[in-house]
Amino acid sequence: MAKKKVGNAASNLAIEQQSMIGPQLNFASSEAYKLLRTNLMFSFPAEEKCHVIGVTSTFQGEGKSLTSINLSYTLAEAKNRVLLIEGDMRIPNFANRLNLRKNPGLSDLLVGLNSISDAVQRIAFNVPNASEPVKFDVITGGSIPPNPSELMQSDRMEHLINTLKEFYDIIVLDLPPVTVVTDALLASRYVSGTAVVVRNERASKRGLSDTMRQLRQVNAKIIGFIYTNADVTKSKSYSRYYSKYYKKEYKA
Repeated sequence: MAKKKVGNAASNLAIEQQSMIGPQLNFASSEAYKLLRTNLMFSFPAEEKCHVIGVTSTFQGEGKSLTSINLSYTLAEAKNRVLLIEGDMRIPNFANRLNLRKNPGLSDLLVGLNSISDAVQRIAFNVPNASEPVKFDVITGGSIPPNPSELMQSDRMEHLINTLKEFYDIIVLDLPPVTVVTDALLASRYVSGTAVVVRNERASKRGLSDTMRQLRQVNAKIIGFIYTNADVTKSKSYSRYYSKYYKKEYKA
């Protein structure tokens, strides 16, 4: 019986997650991602051929992976050639969320077991009243390695990103939380900018301050915050809080 309950719980979670992805988003969420897309595009120089966007958070469970998926979808919706890379090789979940094969993935590429063509998977979302599906490519985290931080900072990883930039307009790199492991800090040297996901009623000023301090120490380019799980009845007060914090941290 216990196994059945676990299975039902996993199934319900999968259904819930599917309802929060791509064309299944409600109108307000969809519009918020479109606004995010516009703001991000203004964060990069026009002459840059391919933008590499790192997405991280302070803690686990703030919604960075779901944000990375929906950001990729919204960017692809605007006819960009988009690649989503699951950079969290410790706890990969893209395969389950997007109904993809788990490997080969990023870790398998970085240890030389597979080629890029082996690892890249294309996902397509059928959109009501649209002439064609919204498509983008995905590289899952792959086999769980014993040394993900070493792989993330390796020359092979940087070479892989530079190679992939020849084929895409935008690469979204989903990274582990800053205060948990160093991967997001290590990736700062080859991303165009880093967006920090902040979850309502989970983030703390102290934790966010620690995240910003660590990112600044490696000279990471912070392109902004992505606020998730917002309570619309309190959105104005939270908006003021983060606006005040942002101005304090980045005043000239």
